[in-house]
Amino acid sequence: MISNSKLEDYIVSIIDAEDPLLYELNRETHLKMMHPRMLNGQWQGQILQMISYMYRPKRILEIGTYTGYSAICLSKGMPDDGIIHTIEINDEIVEIPMRYFEKAGLKEKVVLHIGDALKIIPTLEEKFDLVFIDGEKSQYLDYYKSIFAKVKPGGFILADNILWSGKVIDKVEKNDYFTKGIIEFNEFLKSDARITKTILPIRDGMMLIRKNNTVLTERSKD
Repeated sequence: MISNSKLEDYIVSIIDAEDPLLYELNRETHLKMMHPRMLNGQWQGQILQMISYMYRPKRILEIGTYTGYSAICLSKGMPDDGIIHTIEINDEIVEIPMRYFEKAGLKEKVVLHIGDALKIIPTLEEKFDLVFIDGEKSQYLDYYKSIFAKVKPGGFILADNILWSGKVIDKVEKNDYFTKGIIEFNEFLKSDARITKTILPIRDGMMLIRKNNTVLTERSKD
């Protein structure tokens, strides 16, 4: 996990400049939202964008829309017939992502679902090439179990915040359900033979997971 602000500033100075629309969204998020750090930002956003360019996913699922920054980044590598489903539980903030999706020319490519992801996911009649988990941290494992069957063999799952500011290696407070949820998720994936995985130590940590082409059906993880 890179936490050195000078080093991060150096990285940002070397990578591509932030897209003007994303810069505008970044700025509005910091001006209007209570927890702007939840936004992925230029560096992580460009990594999501690069993964999308490399994989060219036709169907993407995002859990946790927030103000729409990551969804726009993930959409960059989609083919012309690509669709991204994104789920946001807070109906009070969806005006912002909807407005920026339209500005980005994604009005016909983004399906925004409002509500509890664990109730919405079972209703989605899609098989996904790429899933990005960035929702309620205490529910990460539930999200994973809910979406796994909907990910195509060879498809990818990305999970954000899996180092959780280093709290995953500290003593966990009794009522710290977010840290407990992240640790539970990490430990489950550690022994899940159905996947190949690694960790990108960018910002708060991102797990990169590939669903194996041949899934071990005899070892159900549900």
